[in-house]
Amino acid sequence: MSRRPLVLASASPRRLDLLAQIGIVPDRVLAPEVDETPDRDELPRAYVKRLARAKAAAVSAPGCLVLAADTVVAAGRRILPKADTEADARCCLTLLSGRRHRVLTAVVLAAPDRRPSERLVTSIVAFARLTAPQIEAYLATGEWQGKAGGYAIQGSAAAFVRFLSGSYSNVVGLPLFETAQLLRGAGWFRP
Repeated sequence: MSRRPLVLASASPRRLDLLAQIGIVPDRVLAPEVDETPDRDELPRAYVKRLARAKAAAVSAPGCLVLAADTVVAAGRRILPKADTEADARCCLTLLSGRRHRVLTAVVLAAPDRRPSERLVTSIVAFARLTAPQIEAYLATGEWQGKAGGYAIQGSAAAFVRFLSGSYSNVVGLPLFETAQLLRGAGWFRP
């Protein structure tokens, strides 16, 4: 089958690994430059959709399909940051300890000859109540670096998760079922 080249608009190695898990290897990977600062009073759902659309639009790939996504961890109406420092991660983990939170990912597939297609996926995650030593031990792993909400479910933070409803791959960073649907709809992915 002849198909358009697929460009992944992401700097995330996890998204590349997730795509490979279902047999998708993008023709190119381009990291979009997008300001990820939430707008004043912006809610998580609107924020994640805006960023995914902006990432798709920021990649110049004429004649290609562009796949972009953004993932956010939300505690109520609050958007948790991608943890850049131990202090950020500690704050996120303390906030998430013993409570439920949402992980939202917006996926956008842009094609040159039609309007972009998109999906928004929400998973619910509940953490056990974490002790200070558990948080400090997790921080020592470094797995939190650059992760939304200060944790990576595919690492040792899996031991904190007492409940998960929805897509596991969404929590990692890309909902595979919905992504495959978008690619099938564009005639790119057949399995």
